[in-house]
Amino acid sequence: MTIRLSGLSKTFGGTTAVHPLDLTVAEGSFFALLGASGCGKTTTLRMIAGLEEPTTGSVLLGQDDITAVPPHRRPVNTVFQHYALFPHLTVEDNVAFGLRRRGVKSVRRRVSQMLDLVELGPLARRKPHQLSGGQQQRVALARALINEPRVLLLDEPLGALDLKLRRQMQLELKRIQTQVGITFIHVTHDQEEAMTMADTVAVMNAGRIEQLGQIGRAHV
Repeated sequence: MTIRLSGLSKTFGGTTAVHPLDLTVAEGSFFALLGASGCGKTTTLRMIAGLEEPTTGSVLLGQDDITAVPPHRRPVNTVFQHYALFPHLTVEDNVAFGLRRRGVKSVRRRVSQMLDLVELGPLARRKPHQLSGGQQQRVALARALINEPRVLLLDEPLGALDLKLRRQMQLELKRIQTQVGITFIHVTHDQEEAMTMADTVAVMNAGRIEQLGQIGRAHV
């Protein structure tokens, strides 16, 4: 579903983190919010997720205004830089956690499908401490995607990885997004990362979007 931000802003005390912005993210696209630390990109992402209440404006998903919808009721999932996997659970139990919490009984087939998607099927019985950073990130992705969100939000998910692994995971993220076909909104400070993965890039600075365009036409 298309995401539309209309007049969306956020003020903390006397400081404006995000000035009123209007932005449309096309359904099924890989969209990157690019900018330096403190530019407002993560705050914007958190408002889409429902983790931050906008000072003004609205968040629309398709025809639905979800501005006042609590985070757990939005068809949106978020993957953070710190994956917050449960250390005492196996890979497959981490991935199944959300479904089981919602009372879904038969999860084995869906978990298997998700682990195949992120190419971790053989590691299903391992614990998080037995995985590399890239593998842990893929577990976090599978755990988010198994809930079948309309939108996946990614907040600097590659930031903790070394350069070689980060470049490998950029290609993996793009492959997964293409395969599942849902909208990805990716926050990053890394221009190369944004250009490698995204269909469209918005450059943020001081709480405003300064440049916006599709890859190949965007001057970023």
